[in-house]
Amino acid sequence: MIFETERLKLRELNIGDFKDLAEILQDKNVVYAYEHDFSDRDVHEWMERQFNRYLKYGFGLWAVELKGSGEMIGQAGLTIQPYNESEVLEIGYLLKKKFWHKGYAIESAMGCKEYAFEVLKADKVYSIIKSDNYPSIRVAKSIGMSKESEFYTQYYGTKSLHYLFSVSKK
Repeated sequence: MIFETERLKLRELNIGDFKDLAEILQDKNVVYAYEHDFSDRDVHEWMERQFNRYLKYGFGLWAVELKGSGEMIGQAGLTIQPYNESEVLEIGYLLKKKFWHKGYAIESAMGCKEYAFEVLKADKVYSIIKSDNYPSIRVAKSIGMSKESEFYTQYYGTKSLHYLFSVSKK
């Protein structure tokens, strides 16, 4: 286990999480910001990227489980992302749609922020959010982040406007 919050446990993904991860990444409502249809192969590649991040950095996107049941409801964590010819430490998360609007995104993002500051000793963390992803903008603001800049980037689909949110360690 990486860390716990009031209702959640975050742990490294393992190969047995494929079905849950596929449910997340293959739900167009969940991954609309990527503008990409994820195949099973894409899900395996996503999982491999996390395994490689764990080895290289000691962190990545982790499985998010409910404490009571152990059910995997999503993933959240920290990744190194490119931004304006440099790199930033980003908080990211994706939850199964049936677990939206229950406060789990805020709870996991807050836990990731605390982990970045307390364990990784980071001075600042970021979130890169597509400009029309209003729920994620609300989550970023609720954990103390504010918009730092606007830029265009491309993940899988066409270039689109994104916001860089950040918060510094107090």
